[in-house]
Amino acid sequence: MTRSTTAPLTIDGSQGEGGGQILRTALSLAVLQQRPIRIERIRAGRAKPGLMRQHLTCVKAAAAISGADVRGGELGSTTLEFVPNALVGGAQHFAIGTAGSAMLVLQTILPPLLRADAPSRITIEGGTHNMLAPSACFFAHCFLPQLQRMGAQVDLEVEKVGLFPAGGGRIVARIAPAALHPIAIDARGARVGIAAEALIAGVPEHVALREITRVADRFKLRREHITHRDLGRRTGPGNVLSLRADFEQVSELVTAYGERGVPAEAIADRACDALEAYLASDAPVGEHLADQLLLPMWLAGGGSFVTGVVSGHLATNAELINRFDGPQVCIAAIDPSTRAHRVSLA
Repeated sequence: MTRSTTAPLTIDGSQGEGGGQILRTALSLAVLQQRPIRIERIRAGRAKPGLMRQHLTCVKAAAAISGADVRGGELGSTTLEFVPNALVGGAQHFAIGTAGSAMLVLQTILPPLLRADAPSRITIEGGTHNMLAPSACFFAHCFLPQLQRMGAQVDLEVEKVGLFPAGGGRIVARIAPAALHPIAIDARGARVGIAAEALIAGVPEHVALREITRVADRFKLRREHITHRDLGRRTGPGNVLSLRADFEQVSELVTAYGERGVPAEAIADRACDALEAYLASDAPVGEHLADQLLLPMWLAGGGSFVTGVVSGHLATNAELINRFDGPQVCIAAIDPSTRAHRVSLA
């Protein structure tokens, strides 16, 4: 795939939700369409505006797979000019250098690599479980199954878990070029089960045991459905509780992060409350999965799903995608009383 002669598209990085998602989606689409872009006011509304290490790694990764010419690719930069030249697959290695999310870097380059000229092997070092990003568990259990339903061949290996704030994680993704096809996610299907896992690193084991015991009590889970792992002190200190509900057509995963001075039972209750809110709704696609499905469905040329409340991330992502050529995103309320919405691309 070679470079387009289309004029650069100027994007306001402060629009809508105003965070790093604008940067990541813009980079993905720029590489896919080989379209030059200029992003201004990057993360202007954040406490620390501009490119942080995680965002800069996204830029470097997108540039590496597209031979892009980049101006403004420095820490703290609030303006970026990105001109892709050619999309190529192959082996790449990226290190964030902090506990920044490795999953968000992968999220940036995964869609383009599905259209690359060869398979790719991508190694990323950074955080695998971050408060403001999808965890590696979410990626593996919620996002990748839907991508595979569309025809993608993607394998994710977590070689080392990296918890916030220490980071130090490492993931390896193997991506084969594929022509995706549209899917519709209108219902969850029958419930398969609920499971919980608590991760600790440099934290007493009783914290994890109390968390999964609380989850088991609230959802009446058997012992085989609750697990805990001690990752050792080199990965910590940190504590993450993941709670997952599996259905025939979709899975939802919520996470809660341990905090100094907050009882383990309170952390567990946060996760349980979030999952119960999802279960009480009829919408099959959760808030975070909804945002992540847009680009794969754009690649597939269409698709649809039903979700609940339209988040700022989802609305901003849809607005940005609609500025590029290709399928357009439409978000329509289905039933105001249930706050359900149908998101479709065509």
